[in-house]
Amino acid sequence: MDVINDLILQAVASPWLVLVLFAVAVIDGFFPPVPSETVLVAAAAASVSGGGPNLLLLGVVAALGAALGDNIAFLIGRRLGTSRAGWMRRPRVRAAFAHAERALETRSAALILGARYIPVGRVAVNMTAGALRFPWRRFLPLSLVAGASWSALSLAIGLLAGSWIKDQPLLSAGVGIVIALLIGIVIDRVSAVRRRRSAPAHLAG
Repeated sequence: MDVINDLILQAVASPWLVLVLFAVAVIDGFFPPVPSETVLVAAAAASVSGGGPNLLLLGVVAALGAALGDNIAFLIGRRLGTSRAGWMRRPRVRAAFAHAERALETRSAALILGARYIPVGRVAVNMTAGALRFPWRRFLPLSLVAGASWSALSLAIGLLAGSWIKDQPLLSAGVGIVIALLIGIVIDRVSAVRRRRSAPAHLAG
């Protein structure tokens, strides 16, 4: 985790920050270990605290990158299914795929929008949507809305951290990373509880 945080702080200080942010937002759409949320939060915090790229630019770039990454995951699911790669067969990932498949049948919009905030969940949902031939003309606008809302929330977290610790961009970026990680942990725990509660109901039905 320390190595990842160091890399994020280096990215924030890089003159190529906007390009790096777009790249990680795209890749994170189909490869969960890439921490796009924390890069955006740290960039926003550093920008508010010590000057940097325009926040609107950061938000738009992140939103477009996220939407593109989600659509890549959708296309991967459509072409390859959800069991080709080794990491897709891990128990946690398989459970996420199974939950996504059930939910897509009844509440696709809420699922696609909500899954954007859960790293493994969004990949599972979007790939499953592709594998199940969910209409792309419906998926595309949902992915754009999801990317925009995810970007706005991450910017808000970064603004909070940057306003709290002014004139110290790297420290505020570090605080932003911690806040983003804590929120991610909470979302993961809540999602896990919801999956456990929905599983018995599904089996009973």
